[in-house]
Amino acid sequence: MSETEAAPSNGAQMEYWNTTAGRTWAGHQAQLDRQLDVLGREAMRVLAPAAGERILDIGCGCGETTLQLAARVGPSGRVVGADISEPMLVVARGRPAAEGVARPEFRNLDAQTADLGHAAFDAAFSRFGVMFFADPTAAFANIRAALKPGGRLAFVCWQAFQDNPWMHGPMAAAAPLLPPMPPTDPIAPGPFAFADHGRTRGILADAGFAEIAIDPFETNIGGSSVEDTVNLTLRVGPLGRVLREMPDMTDAVVGAVRAAIQSYETPDGVLMPAAVWIVRAKA
Repeated sequence: MSETEAAPSNGAQMEYWNTTAGRTWAGHQAQLDRQLDVLGREAMRVLAPAAGERILDIGCGCGETTLQLAARVGPSGRVVGADISEPMLVVARGRPAAEGVARPEFRNLDAQTADLGHAAFDAAFSRFGVMFFADPTAAFANIRAALKPGGRLAFVCWQAFQDNPWMHGPMAAAAPLLPPMPPTDPIAPGPFAFADHGRTRGILADAGFAEIAIDPFETNIGGSSVEDTVNLTLRVGPLGRVLREMPDMTDAVVGAVRAAIQSYETPDGVLMPAAVWIVRAKA
């Protein structure tokens, strides 16, 4: 199946990540990479990239993890970053690789349906890039087919929304000031689609993966000033998505959001608790 034929399956996410959301993430690349770095590095530690390996970075965004993987596999290795967001890929393609390292390849494609090659990679990795598939079982089956027999998969995904104060706290502070919102589908494509680790395990098993392990990992993330953290929170994550649909409500909630964030201020910037799953499996 060609990418053109497959596009409608993830059409809503493609539109989302190629318009406001993708441009917002691209514009805040440095701050977001700093915030998420410790979480991605834990998943990368579990993956254990080795020199000379070929690795697929799924949902590579602005390319930070792709460049990190390229440094791990060295000049004899090869890393391909795949994403559906052209605004983020523009940033990724403009970033320099480390000296003496083979430059990664960045492809605009849908990992659910695109031809990733048969047994083309030693490993696949993702930092928060695999929760947005319309058909996650089909997506992981496609990813598995791109791995060599025994190939490794490792990714990091969010635990439940309420277990992540860095997103839940500002949203809870803003909620009384916003109109009532309909409940969300907990397994719809989105940041928390894999919060239920039992569901995630079932998806991977149905896609043909084995030796599945899902471990919790909790730490504080952030490191930016209060104002920079407020600015980012109003633009990304669940609250950012609400305010993109109701921009006239931003002024009404900013004070409450700032107060919620300020309570986490430290000498090293704002540091807020985050809870994720570190997932690994083999093809």
